[in-house]
Amino acid sequence: MEKTYYPKADDIKQEWVLVDANNQNLGRLATKIASILLGKNCPEFTPGVDLGKFVVVINAAKIQVTGKKLDEKIYYHHSNYPSGLKSISLRQQLERHPERVITTAVWGMLPHNKMGRQLIKKLKVYPGMEHPHAAQTPTPLE
Repeated sequence: MEKTYYPKADDIKQEWVLVDANNQNLGRLATKIASILLGKNCPEFTPGVDLGKFVVVINAAKIQVTGKKLDEKIYYHHSNYPSGLKSISLRQQLERHPERVITTAVWGMLPHNKMGRQLIKKLKVYPGMEHPHAAQTPTPLE
C-alpha cells in the first residue's frame, strides 16, 4: 500500500527569493508572489503546510497598472468610530506607501485564516532597490 507523504518540520528548508517589481503588472506580480509564499512551486507541495519561501520585493514604487486604475481604484479602511471611513486612491497610495499596494494585493490572494497570517509575514516589500536581507542571499526570480 502506498503511503501519503507529509513533510516534517525538519524536511522544510526556508529559502529566500528576490523579486524586482520594476515595470511589472500589479496583479500578475501578486499571483507569482502568492504562489511562492504558498509553496505551490515546490514538488512536495501539501495543502495546509507552510512550504513557501521568504519573498523580498524591491522597487515597489515602480509597478504598473492597466487602464484607469491609478485614479479609479480606491482603498478603504475604517477607524471604528462613527463616520470613520477613510479612502485613498491607488495613485496616492503609491506616492505615500508603495509597499502597502503589493502587500494588499498579495493578501487578497492568500487564505484568510491562521495560515495566511503566517504566510504574509514572510513577505518583505521595499519601495527602492535597497533591502536589509543581503545576508540571507536571496535568489532572483527569473
